[in-house]
Amino acid sequence: MAILPIVQLGDPVLRVPTVPVRHFGRLLGRLLDDMTDTMRDAPGVGLAANQLGRSERVAVIEVEGRHIELVNPILIRVDGTQTDLEGCLSLAGYYAPTTRGRRAVVSALDRRGRPIRVSGKDFLARALQHELDHLDGRVYIDRLESLDALRRAGEHDDDPDDDDSTD
Repeated sequence: MAILPIVQLGDPVLRVPTVPVRHFGRLLGRLLDDMTDTMRDAPGVGLAANQLGRSERVAVIEVEGRHIELVNPILIRVDGTQTDLEGCLSLAGYYAPTTRGRRAVVSALDRRGRPIRVSGKDFLARALQHELDHLDGRVYIDRLESLDALRRAGEHDDDPDDDDSTD
């Protein structure tokens, strides 16, 4: 397949909500395959179609050995809260502590148009919410109380006990 350029913050396409997929077939399959190749090459754990400049409501996620393709996903339920470091391939080199739901349930279609349901907690829940935000025209920094929380990769706070790693 193909590794495509990832759109960076500032490009207006990241702020426009995506549109539902109406046609399932070879072109959608190729888009999903290209998204997966691009995400893995970046490397990342998720990618939304608008991060490639596309308008389709499509995302891919790869977490904990699970490869998930979401077509026309809808967030059904979010429970609890968690705050952890979050980054984005469209804001390369930055991260910030971001609060999200601890558990998430998403309803979507697969590449053939069959209904699927994905439930996740902790990191998978975070990835699901992150990618659906993209599809709705939002970026994780929109959830921050202040952009002062945004850090450059490799930057360290004054607190020597603070672990900046995402692993």
